[in-house]
Amino acid sequence: MTSIRPFQATDLFTLNPINLDPLTEDFYLYFYMQYLSSWPSLFYKSVSPSNEPTGYMLAKTEGKRKEWHSHISAVTINPNYRRIGLASHLCTALEKVTANKPYDCYFVDLFVKANNKLAITMYEKLGYTVFRRVVGYYGGVDVIPDKKKIDDEIDAFDMRKSLPIDINGECTRKNGRNFKVLPNDVRF
Repeated sequence: MTSIRPFQATDLFTLNPINLDPLTEDFYLYFYMQYLSSWPSLFYKSVSPSNEPTGYMLAKTEGKRKEWHSHISAVTINPNYRRIGLASHLCTALEKVTANKPYDCYFVDLFVKANNKLAITMYEKLGYTVFRRVVGYYGGVDVIPDKKKIDDEIDAFDMRKSLPIDINGECTRKNGRNFKVLPNDVRF
């Protein structure tokens, strides 16, 4: 059984088994440190009984009024601990923390590649729905996105899950896969 613990700066030296996996997004050191200093309670890790890192959640809060939400920047699991529900456990922990004071978020959101069927299925099982398709989100600076040309390799789904404060579900939509925006249209 794994347990969730607060992330500490020295934990960055133990992430190689997780971050060197090709399915894991890796970031610069200053990115991790910014999250650790700005949102310490939303950056946590899971560890095995032998204290081996098994995964981590990297999240933040952003937005204003009904757009106030928690954003999953990364949730990743050590390849040796995948397929046992650990990512779901980390996501559920984030929902519980940000649904209450001091955060009181309206929803949780994340971006996932449109072709990442395994992750999309997991998020849908947790109650997330596609809010919009961000055309060209993962395309880099040399790709000029066009809303009419979708590409599952570089497009992202902005997925959301309403939290209890969003009583009427105003922060989600039913036809999100058909609602296309460009990366510069994504603002909070």
